[in-house]
Amino acid sequence: MKSLNIFLLIVLISSLVITSCKKDEVASLQKGSVSIEFDHVWGSNEGEFSLNKELTHPMLGEKMTFSLFQYYVSNVRLKKADGTWWTMPESYFIVDAATDEGKVITIPDVPGGEYTDVELMYGVDSLRSTSGAQTGALSPSNGMFWSWNSGYIMVKAEGTAPTSSDGTFVFHLGGFKGDNKVQTIKTYAFGSKLVVDGTREAEVHMIANPARLWHGAQKLSEKSKQTMPGALAKSMSTNFYDVIRFDHIHN
Repeated sequence: MKSLNIFLLIVLISSLVITSCKKDEVASLQKGSVSIEFDHVWGSNEGEFSLNKELTHPMLGEKMTFSLFQYYVSNVRLKKADGTWWTMPESYFIVDAATDEGKVITIPDVPGGEYTDVELMYGVDSLRSTSGAQTGALSPSNGMFWSWNSGYIMVKAEGTAPTSSDGTFVFHLGGFKGDNKVQTIKTYAFGSKLVVDGTREAEVHMIANPARLWHGAQKLSEKSKQTMPGALAKSMSTNFYDVIRFDHIHN
């Protein structure tokens, strides 16, 4: 019995030492950057989406060609393996489908360690919508701002459509207050650990589907313009945000 107790004590001490070493290793990892890439697809079969390419909406049955597609992602947080959260300060980005670089947001100076989840706000929070002149991604010069009263355009989609009354479509979706506020927060679990150590890649890949904007919306022949906050802006943006999903990580 005495030998068994000694053996169990040795096993316990060994496990504590190993656990402590692992914690020390994680704590000593260097800061690094995390990139979040938004890959855009089209329709239920998730075909190719790109600007300046004629597409047919699977529900509307109408042809449309995007010349511009942009949306805000902000307030980025990463969940550590120990359950605590790290928040990136001043995290406001415009995802722009026009270029490969525009589809990637980079999170610098992330503390070294292991991460299991990411939390994102789609849109811009109410505080920043009413805080006066902004800079960077929030600068009015980006063409994504209405006024101090109406706030930011959270999603902007423009292009041409032969069935619309003037051959074009323009949807500027926003609204930061009341029942029709557009901004929403989503959390995504990686299913494995994303390691940040200052040397290896740390990439998060997301899938977004612009066709979802018109799930439940009118045909372009009936409604091809929306440029103010309201119930339609809320429903269209919600339909888009709700199906953005995590796909995989590269590490």
